[in-house]
Amino acid sequence: MPFAAAVSTHPDTERAAEEVSGRALEQLAGAPDLAVLFFSPHHLPNAGSLAAAVQQRVAARSLIGCCGESVIGNDLEIEGQPAVSLWLGRWPEQVGVEAFHLVLQQTPDGTSLLGWPDGLLGADPTRAVLLTLGDPFAFPVDQFFEQLAEDCRGLRVLGGMASGSREPGPAQLLLNYQVLDEGAVGVLLSGPVRLRSIVSQGCRPVGRPYVITKAEQNIILELGGRAPLLHLQELWPTLSPQDQQLFQRGLHVGLVINEYQGKFRRGDFLVRNVIGLDQQSGALGITDRVRVGQTVQFHVRDADTADEDLHALLQHDSATHPNKPSGALVFSCNGRGTRLFAEAHHDARAIRAEVGPIPLAGFFAAGELGPVGGQNFIHGFTASVALFE
Repeated sequence: MPFAAAVSTHPDTERAAEEVSGRALEQLAGAPDLAVLFFSPHHLPNAGSLAAAVQQRVAARSLIGCCGESVIGNDLEIEGQPAVSLWLGRWPEQVGVEAFHLVLQQTPDGTSLLGWPDGLLGADPTRAVLLTLGDPFAFPVDQFFEQLAEDCRGLRVLGGMASGSREPGPAQLLLNYQVLDEGAVGVLLSGPVRLRSIVSQGCRPVGRPYVITKAEQNIILELGGRAPLLHLQELWPTLSPQDQQLFQRGLHVGLVINEYQGKFRRGDFLVRNVIGLDQQSGALGITDRVRVGQTVQFHVRDADTADEDLHALLQHDSATHPNKPSGALVFSCNGRGTRLFAEAHHDARAIRAEVGPIPLAGFFAAGELGPVGGQNFIHGFTASVALFE
C-alpha cells in the first residue's frame, strides 16, 4: 500500500510515538515521502519530543503536523482523550514533496507572507495541491488565498487550523523536527499526485434562489428589490415544522460560486452563517462580504442533513471516478463529532463506509480549508476531505 495510518490513545507521549510509528510502518512498502502527525492537547507540552521520536522512526522526507482538539485515526474520532494519529504517504519519484513554513512579515510594500515553496513557481495547478495547517490566532487566511491566487491561480488548498488552545501562545505546529508557534506549515505535492477533494458543508438549500440587489460589505439590504426579512416571512409558512425549528436554531445563507450555471444544487454554494437580522430595515448580516448581482439561497443544517450531504458527495465522487481512493486525510470542524451527531466517529466511519477501510487520519479543526467551485475558502461546520488514489 502507498499509504498507512495508525492511532494511539496512550497518555505517555513517547509510548504513543512508538505505537503509531511501528503500526504505520508495518503497513507501508518502503520509506515514506510524507508523514502527517496530529496530536491532542494532552501531548502539547511534549510536542517537540513527539515530532522527533516519530521522525526518527519513520524517516520521512517531510513531516508536518499540528495539535487538534480531537484526533481522527482510521475509523475513530477520539474526543477529549489523549490521542496521536499518524498518516504516511509514498509516491513515485515524479511526485514532488516540498514542505514549507509561511510567516507574516513586514516588507517595504506592507505585510506579506514569506516562506512559500520554491516549486510553486513552476507548479501546474491541475496537478498539484497544498496541504496546509495554520495557526488559528494569527495566520491571515484571506491574505494567504489572495497571494496564492496571484502566484498559482487554481491550485487547491486542503487542511485546517490547529485547535485545542483557547488563546495564543502554545506552539501547535510541527515541521520535521521543529515546533512552531506562528504562521502555517504545509507541503506542496506536485506532479501525478492523483488527489480528489470533497468539501461537505452539511447544509441543504430551502426556498428558492434570490439575486442581491442592494448590499454593503457583509450586509444584504435587498434581495430582488425587497428586504430579506420579507422573503423570510413569506418562506416561513411553507416550511415543515422540522425546518422551522432549524431556522430558529441557526439560519445560513449559501452564496453561489458559479453564476453561469442554469441550476444550482448542493455543492454549488459557499455556506456562511447569518449573524444578524435587523427587524426595522429587514437587512441581513452574514459572515462574508457580498456584492450586488450575487445569487444566494437560504440554507439549514442539522445532523441528518450533514450526514446525508457527506454520504451524497462521497457517492458522487465514487460514481464519477474509476479508481477507488487508497488513503485519506480529513479536516472536520470542531463543531461536528458528538457536538452535532448522536453517535461518535461519524465522519471517519462515513468516509470508510463509502470508500472502504483505507488508511485515514485527521483532526477537528478551528476552521477547515478546502475548494468550492474551483476557489479556496476557509469554512466552519465542514468536513474537508483529501482522497488519494
